[in-house]
Formats: sequence, C-alpha cells, structure tokens
Amino acid sequence: MSKIKIKNFGPIKEGYRDADGNEWMDIKKVTLFIGNQGSGKSVVAKLISTFAWIEKALTRGDYSVKEFERKDRLKRQIEYHRLENYFHNSKNTTIEYQGGSYYFSYKNGYLQINETKNGHYPLPQIMYVPAERNFISYLKATWGIKLTSYSLREFEEEFGNAMDNMTGQIKLPINDAYIEHNKQNKFLYLGGNDYKIRLSEASSGFQSFVPLYLVSQFLAKSVFSQSDSNHTQFMSIDQRERFRKRVQEIEAMIDITDEQRRIFNSEAAKLFNKTTFINIVEEPEQNLFPSSQWQMLKSLLEFNNKIPENKLIMTTHSPYLINYLTLAVKADGLKQRVNSEALKNKLYTIVPENSTTDPTKLVIYQCDEKDGTIKKLDKPNGLPSDENYLNNEIAESNELFAQLLEIQQAL
Repeated sequence: MSKIKIKNFGPIKEGYRDADGNEWMDIKKVTLFIGNQGSGKSVVAKLISTFAWIEKALTRGDYSVKEFERKDRLKRQIEYHRLENYFHNSKNTTIEYQGGSYYFSYKNGYLQINETKNGHYPLPQIMYVPAERNFISYLKATWGIKLTSYSLREFEEEFGNAMDNMTGQIKLPINDAYIEHNKQNKFLYLGGNDYKIRLSEASSGFQSFVPLYLVSQFLAKSVFSQSDSNHTQFMSIDQRERFRKRVQEIEAMIDITDEQRRIFNSEAAKLFNKTTFINIVEEPEQNLFPSSQWQMLKSLLEFNNKIPENKLIMTTHSPYLINYLTLAVKADGLKQRVNSEALKNKLYTIVPENSTTDPTKLVIYQCDEKDGTIKKLDKPNGLPSDENYLNNEIAESNELFAQLLEIQQAL
C-alpha cells in the first residue's frame, strides 16, 4: 500500500498525526479528502499524483534517480500541478512518499530517492481529473485557445482518445441520457428520448460529468484489457533489474542526446503493460444533483473495482458522497451474508454488486484550513462516521434555523 506524509507545504502545516503518533496517510483503494476551500485537499491529491508519476517514470527507466535528486528538480516537476509556490520555506517542508517501487524523502530542500524491494510493482495508468474539466466541453467551440494548465491539457488529450475510441452510442447512468461522437465534425452529442444536442449546449452538470465518465471508463477498460485474467503481470524485481541493465546500456551510448535517450527508454518500457488504474478526481460531484451524484459514484466505483489494484482518489465538498459511500460499504457487508436470489436481487438493485466497497479498503481524511492539520474520519462498524465536517455544516445550519425560530417566537 502506498502512503504519504506532508508537513509545511502550502496550507498544510502539521499535516496528519493519529493518536499513536503515526504521521503517514495510507492511500487505499478508495481514498477521500474533504474540507473547506484552501484546506489542502487538492494539494494532497496532486502530490500523490506527482510522486506516483515519478515512481512510474523511474521504474520504467524514463529518467534516472540522479536526475530527480538534483536540486529543485522536484519543484520543476510540481509545476505540472501549479504547486511550485507552495514551498514557503523549503527547509521546513517535509514530504515523504512510500510507493511499491521507490521511497521518496524531501527534507531541507533536497529530494532523496531509494529503491525498495517490495516485490511486484503494478505499473499504473495515472489520470488526474481537474475541477476545470467542464471547460473541455467548450473546446470544440473555442479553437485556438492554448491551455496553460498541464493537467487540464493532458486530460483533454485523454478525452480526445476516449472519443476517438467510441463506437455508437454510450449510455450514461444519469437521466437515461447517452453520448454519441460524430467523427466527421468531431463534435460530441448528448441525447435522450426526445432530444439530441451538442455537449457544449448541455447543462453544466453534463458538461462536467461526461468528460469525467468517458475518460474514466475508457482508461479503466484500456488497462483491464492490458492485464491478464488474474491481473498479476506486474513488474517483478527481476524484470526491473533487467530493465535497469537496459537503461545502463542506453546511458552508455555517447552519440545520443538526452532527449533521444529518454525516447529509447520509453520505447523499451512499452514492453511492460499497465496493470492498474489510479484515478484521481477533483470534486466528482461538480454541478450534479444529489441523485446524480449517487449514479456518478456508482460508476466510478465500478471502474475502480475492475482490477483489485486500482485506486480511486477523490476530493469533495459533498456530504452526499460520504453518505452514499456508507451505502456501498453496507452493501459489501450484506452481500457476504445474503443467500436467497430474491434478497440478492433486491440488494443489487440498491447497490450494484460491482460498486460495493470493502470498508478495510476505504479511508476518508478531513483537512482543516484553520490549523493546517489532517485527521482521519472514524469508521464505527466499518461505516463512515456521521461526525464529519460536511455533516457538521448541515447540523450548524439547522441550529441557526432553530435560533431564528426563537427570535420569531419572541416577537
């Protein structure tokens, strides 16, 4: 299991620490970050994305450890997610990341990398889904606009790949709608029982949801097709050692440029299939009605469950998502006990079997913008606790309404 430790980076000050003094945040199969604006939710998600990508690049041999250990190399890499100015005082910043292949430690302004011997490494397909994704729905109407966000640019590229691989209509889990790609005019259309419009003309909820759904579905299926039936074709230690020797041979070539060397390494790395999908999504609930959020979440959980090693990492402001995750966890426990077909059908009508969630593989963290700390949400009986920031805000509004009623009674 991957894990991360962060201190004094952007809005995050002390970061995470449990009652036993442990400062590592586990990155489980389903990982959620909640909190107010500016509390550091996306910061953690972006750092996970950054280190997971660096680990993959090092494991494949796209870069050498020395290249990333050079001073300020991490800062330049972090520009991808526009976090370069979050090193307020780099000597006080601590970031540690433990992956399946490498251990990273950034302290006193320097990055140190050590290879681990953790056995097999699942080479991941990493996708960061930015909150600005609804802008993608307008791109066909805004030719000539140059995207300055690297993450949005990469997401737009995968969105294009997903559209190019579409055949016929794809049914959406929301409002009996479907999407269809016209490859002649290159427009994406949204349709229903009695309408068909361009996605750029659709509601903001569809403009946000369709790119998320289409890219997540495309990449989940793509990685699944690359995996064997048992999903065990990981890069073993022996394979990594052979690959390292190949990299050393390339490094020994004199008459090639650094760019040519990286291209050779990347081509050699293609011999290894991606065997896991890390889907990192900012605000998946964006512009969606609560019932549509539930349909959206079931879809993302289904894609995540295609391969045991897949990971779904989300940042959210929605209390509904936590409540809906409670349904997915509860259904997972019930499916172990249900015997009759009638009860199974009833259960899977509420929560589809492939969207249930193992409570041991779920973790929810709360980020606090006031003191820069991060806490783990309790899970009594395996279920996410009602005592969280999002539900507390609802309780606060109820209390304020009660106070207004007291004023009314005093009139």
